[in-house]
Amino acid sequence: MEHFKSLSAVFPIILREYNGQTQVLLHRRQNTGYMDGKWDFAGSGHVEEGETASEAAVRECSEETGLIVSAQDAQFAHLGHRIGAHTYYDIYFFFKSFTGSPQITEPEKCSALEWFEITALPEEMIPIRRQAFQDALSGKLYSELREEKQ
Repeated sequence: MEHFKSLSAVFPIILREYNGQTQVLLHRRQNTGYMDGKWDFAGSGHVEEGETASEAAVRECSEETGLIVSAQDAQFAHLGHRIGAHTYYDIYFFFKSFTGSPQITEPEKCSALEWFEITALPEEMIPIRRQAFQDALSGKLYSELREEKQ
C-alpha cells in the first residue's frame, strides 16, 4: 500500500527596518490559480525534490524577487499544517538580512511588490498568511487549519 503524500511550501518573511518601523516584503499574486489578487509573502513557493526547506526559500527569493538571502540566515518562524484542495506543510522563515533591491522577476505571476509596516498589513492579504505571520511574531511555532477548497 502506498502512503499518502503531502506537499511542502516555503514562505520567506523578509523584514527590514525603515524609518524606525519594521516592514515586511509582500507580493500580489496573479495567474497562479491560488488566491490571485491577494498579497502573499514575496519569494514563496514549493520545496522541490532534493532540497531542504531553507534551500527552497533561498532559491525562491532569488527567482521571484532578485534578492539574495542565505540559508544560514533563515530563522525558523512557524509551521502550518494546511488541509484543503491539497495537504501542505507551510514552512515560514524570517530573513532579516539580504543583498540587492527587490524587483518583480516573474511578472506573469506577480502584479506588485511592496514593503508594508508589520502593523499595517494590506486588507487583501491571504488570511492564512496573515494568521501565520501573527503566530510567528508572537512565538507560536505550529498551527493547523482546514482551508476551503478554491
